[in-house]
Amino acid sequence: MSKDPFKTRLEIAKKKVSKRNLEEKKHNPSSIGTAFKLSTELVSAVAVGTIIGFILDKTFGTKPWLILIFFFVGVIAGITNVIKSAKNMQK
Repeated sequence: MSKDPFKTRLEIAKKKVSKRNLEEKKHNPSSIGTAFKLSTELVSAVAVGTIIGFILDKTFGTKPWLILIFFFVGVIAGITNVIKSAKNMQK
């Protein structure tokens, strides 16, 4: 006895929907992963800027000034990176 054509079409449709759901999950990362990525980009830019400022301050003996300048440069760079990443995620 052959299968009912409706049941056959229903099984094919279910397989297509499950494939589509798997593909969508691959392209849409979780919100926690997205937040971790954005926060890591911001924190790493600030940390790198501060470390560079600290090293240059020790080298040139200009104690707080270069740390402050490079800290703020790191903040600006971090915010710029976060904005670029957020725009790329919107696409």
